[in-house]
Amino acid sequence: MARARTNYVCTSCGYTSAKPLGRCPNCQAWNSFEEEVPAAATTARGGAYGGITGGRLTPLSGVGRREEPRTPSGIPELDRVLGGGLVAGGVTLIGGEPGIGKSTLLLQVADKVAAGGGTVLYVAGEESLEQIRLRADRLGVRAEIQLTRDTRAEHVAALMAEHRPALCIVDSIQTVTVEGDGAPGGVAQVRDGTALLTRAAKETGTATVLVGHVTKDGTVAGPKVMEHIVDTTVFLETVGSYRLLRSVKNRFGQAGELGVFEMRGEGLIAVENPSAAFLAERPVGVPGSVVAATIDGQRPMLLEVQALASKTPYPNARRVVVGLDARRVDVVLAVLERRLDLTLGGLDVYVNLAGGLKVPDPGLDLAVALAVYSAVVGRALPDSVAVFGEVGLAGEVRSTVASIRRAEEARRAGYTRLIVPPGLDGHPNGVKSVEEAVAQVWQGSAGAGSRKPRAAAERT
Repeated sequence: MARARTNYVCTSCGYTSAKPLGRCPNCQAWNSFEEEVPAAATTARGGAYGGITGGRLTPLSGVGRREEPRTPSGIPELDRVLGGGLVAGGVTLIGGEPGIGKSTLLLQVADKVAAGGGTVLYVAGEESLEQIRLRADRLGVRAEIQLTRDTRAEHVAALMAEHRPALCIVDSIQTVTVEGDGAPGGVAQVRDGTALLTRAAKETGTATVLVGHVTKDGTVAGPKVMEHIVDTTVFLETVGSYRLLRSVKNRFGQAGELGVFEMRGEGLIAVENPSAAFLAERPVGVPGSVVAATIDGQRPMLLEVQALASKTPYPNARRVVVGLDARRVDVVLAVLERRLDLTLGGLDVYVNLAGGLKVPDPGLDLAVALAVYSAVVGRALPDSVAVFGEVGLAGEVRSTVASIRRAEEARRAGYTRLIVPPGLDGHPNGVKSVEEAVAQVWQGSAGAGSRKPRAAAERT
């Protein structure tokens, strides 16, 4: 019998190597490889496939249609990200930096589900039961939640089969152990524990949420196969004083959905109107400030694009970009110099997406162009204007994804003048170029047409 081949697996990202490496070539982690010996394959006699016969085939037309039952989490922003609520038998993996609020959010969900009459099983692998009680008191949790410190996967599965809870929370999957698979947190333990709990969730119809640790680059720690086993993967991230919950995989809904929360003393509070929240501190009547309709994942939002231009004291002018794609900003600056005769060579240009978000959206190009132009010529945009559109190298304004949803979000927020690409429903006279956009913003006044941008730049 051939000897089973030994593999070495990175505990940070799941990269597999035939020999141990000091540094993982995939995630750059040091001393992260562990030995993994797969079971030896045995082949019975009787043919190329060991005498195994094929299984039963089912035609697609013979498969019935069934809507997966959902349980509302009690938190609308979370239900948006999950596609409508917690799915019976569905397994969700949530990742995020330590202390970002994963356990807080899940304890709030547990309270809502238990208050609605569902049984909730909370597997506390990282905290004592007393610590959970202290957090529950701080959050105002009043519903009865069933707690356990037993992190053996077989025992958790048995509890799920015995009590049939509506929701099972495992905090965290790195603390779960499977008999005979090594130390907790290892690649084999995390993989086999996830597979066992997923099977139990499907058999019992229990909505299960697994909390996962993250690596230094922000991805879920452990083998990548863990993310393939679960039905939904979401990440909780920090943006200024807000927490963003983003879905990157969802078998029961649309991936890319975004939920916005604010961390307070009473827990994570859903922000129902992110556009108003991110524009709350926008200065009025200040040159270089533009309201842009953007799309983050699947959610339209209004954000403020800021620009500042000042005479440089250095031989080479500086270009500082925060929250946007720096290369796209360089393209927009080149278009402004070429198409609008705007002199930027002797100016330091700073472009910022206010609020701390990082949005690589081509639809922000037109907002960047108008913000820089406004900062250079010293004229503020009217308060009722919102813009979006991609800018090409010829200065043309191109359409963007989800244009209708962007326009609807701007109208809902009270912006009556939209500077948009041509062809958008309800805006047959959309701007075709950056020059048209500038003329339309300051039309009917002594604006860009009466003041030469080159002279303005030289006076800055």
